[in-house]
Amino acid sequence: LGIFGYFHLSHLADGGDFPDSQNLGPLDQLMGLKWVHENIAAFGGDPDNVTIYGESAGAGSVSLLPLLKGSHAYFKRVIAQSGSPALTRSPEEAMACTDIMLDVLGCKTVADLMKVDARTLADESEAVRLRICPERDGKHLPVDPLEAYAEGAAKDLDLMFGCNRREFDWFAAAMGEEGIRMLMADRKERKFDKLPEKEKADLESFMKDVKGDGCEAECRLFDQIWFNAPVFRIAEGQTKAGGRAYAYYFTAADGHGTELEIIFSHPNTDPAMGKVYDETFAKTMRRLWVQFAKTGDPSLSADMSPDKKAKECQLYDPENRQVLVLDEADIHTEPESGLKIVDWERMYGLTKYYLF
Repeated sequence: LGIFGYFHLSHLADGGDFPDSQNLGPLDQLMGLKWVHENIAAFGGDPDNVTIYGESAGAGSVSLLPLLKGSHAYFKRVIAQSGSPALTRSPEEAMACTDIMLDVLGCKTVADLMKVDARTLADESEAVRLRICPERDGKHLPVDPLEAYAEGAAKDLDLMFGCNRREFDWFAAAMGEEGIRMLMADRKERKFDKLPEKEKADLESFMKDVKGDGCEAECRLFDQIWFNAPVFRIAEGQTKAGGRAYAYYFTAADGHGTELEIIFSHPNTDPAMGKVYDETFAKTMRRLWVQFAKTGDPSLSADMSPDKKAKECQLYDPENRQVLVLDEADIHTEPESGLKIVDWERMYGLTKYYLF
């Protein structure tokens, strides 16, 4: 769908016929799931046992789909890797994004946009590449999607959410220090400078405490506000509302997306990091995912586990915060307190400001 999957148009002079344009992407995904529900039996599937899966922006999508009206009829479980509803925009941000694109394209109306060829739209959308995403419009999606989980919006579904160690390293490698500083300047102007004084102080305190050279502080900040804290806020909210959730932490390699080669059965190398994964570890991780998709519980008995050792996965609960650690040497469960995935005092509270 490109930009037209998430393009706010109703504020334009001729945009009255497009009241839902800002969330056509999620609505289109929902229609796809409806088709799967109605037709999967013809392919040998069970329409009452569907799991939706996504990573990064895909995880943002599958974590928003449970919040769409009527969506629960089409799936039973959600696996979201390194993404969350934090990847959304307010109506004001969405309109500003549209206005930027109009300016870049030399357009003023929807009619003008319709005349722009697809290649130009795709090329010029780079101007708002990290700003095109679903809108918290209060109509199709809640104004506060993360809080919706705490209110029980998905308590009838089984969830598995998680993140990787040092997520932002992947972005940092692609952007370089100059790109990171540009990103930081942009977010400072659009987001951080608008925070209340206490939250500003928390952010500054966190960055000051990060040890390392170059842009290490910025990288660890984006780990927290883009990935770690929002992911764990979903787990907290889901379980406090009486629902089921599993949380995982991937430590076999650093960086965003480094687990994908394993999940899609190409464990021989990670092109970004040059990592070669242990085959038994890779098979075990895939089996955990499949078991969750089948049953809602990723745990493996000894006879199911490739290394013949049982893997007991514990449901997340806000008191103990048990996390499935996907370490190449030892897949195990331990409390989040020992892993320090989230800075609960300074970063967790920032999730309500949607700082992506």
